[in-house]
Formats: sequence, structure tokens, C-alpha cells
Amino acid sequence: MPDAPFKPDQPGFNAWHADIAGSPACDAIFRRVLALPGHVVSNSLLPWLAVPEIAAALRLAPGGVLVDLACGRGSYGRELARRVAARLIGVDFSEVALAAAASSATADRDSRHPGQGGHNEHFAASDFTAIALRDGSADAVVCVDSIQFSDPPLAALRECRRILAPGGRLAVTAWEANDPSDERLPARTRRMNLARDLAEAGFAEIEVTSKPDWHEAERTLWDAAVGTEPNGDPSLVSLREEATRSLATHASKRRVLATATSP
Repeated sequence: MPDAPFKPDQPGFNAWHADIAGSPACDAIFRRVLALPGHVVSNSLLPWLAVPEIAAALRLAPGGVLVDLACGRGSYGRELARRVAARLIGVDFSEVALAAAASSATADRDSRHPGQGGHNEHFAASDFTAIALRDGSADAVVCVDSIQFSDPPLAALRECRRILAPGGRLAVTAWEANDPSDERLPARTRRMNLARDLAEAGFAEIEVTSKPDWHEAERTLWDAAVGTEPNGDPSLVSLREEATRSLATHASKRRVLATATSP
């Protein structure tokens, strides 16, 4: 994924989403290692086994509103909403990602329920720190593997609290440094402290839990990427480069799930 601040005018994310969408080799690695169902497309490193735990943590009721922040191609939020017949609002700054999310939503819906409309899903362009939703309009917010790109993460967490109704739940997957002074890690990882930032943003019932099984799945994915010949696939070349960098510092960070409640 691009190592850059998460800004609406950053073209790197559009290019990355476009490249990976056209790479069957990358898709096969993600699908196999993360154990993704056939209808799911991924642009994160979250294994599918995490979905039931996140669903339970969100406590979303049927008919509620789930916001998938930095939704990418939308599959994780769609599955979380589908499990309880909730309404999904996916937001991302990347128009390429949003187009892919809308397209995959249509394909998934047509394969499961031919002829039905998509009235329970909506995808829109929005920035982390200026989400185009009213105060208190969401019952739950999920952010998968992306909060570190906000500048700073605290601003995004405050925006999440703003759009959450009282009692609404937030679930964030991310990485934190074992040693924040370890300069081998990107600055965006070293600054992550979700327990601190969630408290400062005004959340209650804060829990930050290490997820070593998710972390091991990530290592397996990086190993698979390094061991696959690119054969001229630019996305696979990029993935292998990222894998090489990530494996060098894999043991220096931990995979976490942070959950909290809007008071």
C-alpha cells in the first residue's frame, strides 16, 4: 500500500487500487492466504477469520447504519452489514476504490439475489477528518487497516465519535509498534497508540487487543508474495517490494483490534 499521508489529492491510492484490481496473481495470493470467500475482494491484510469477532464487537442491530471508513473495495463492510441486515455506508477518498466497491456490490448482489436493488448500500467520497455525514447518524463504524493514514489518527477518531450515535460502537484494526522509538518502522506506525487516542477522542469502554493469529496470517501473505514470480505484473512487483520491507520489521510491531463506545 502507498506509504504516504492519507490526502484526497494523493494519486498514489487511485493508481494502487487500479493496479491491484487488474492483477489476478495478487488477488489469488490475498484470497488464498486470508481465506476469503469467492465473492470477496480485498485490499487489506485482514484474514476472514476476523470478521465474526469484529461483527460481535460492533453490536450492530438489524436496520442499523454501519459506516465503513476507508472502505476500499468494500467487501468487509458489506459482509458485516449483511450479517445483521444493516444499512452500509462506505466512504473512501479514492474514486477508483469506490467504483470497484459499487461494481463488486452489484456483482455480489446479482449472484446471490438476482433482480434485487442495492438500497441498503451507498458508497461516497469522503475524507477521514471530514466525513460527509450528520452528527450521530451512524450506529457503528469500522475502519480496517487504514486509520494510520489519517493525519493524525486522533483527528479521524474524533470524527468517528462525531458521526456515532450515543452508544454506537467503533472497531478499528491496525498495527502498533512494540517500541515507538524504533526508527526502522514507518513514522505512521510508530505514532499509533489507539488506547491513548481513543480516550482523548472521548470514547468509553475502550479495549485494544493484540491479535497474533492475524499477524501470522500477514507474515504468510508476505512470504507468499516474495515467493511468487512477478512475470511482468506491476502490482505483484509492488507487492513483493512491500513484502520485503514488511518482513524486515514484522516482529517489531503487533496487530491489534481496538473497540470503543461513543458515550
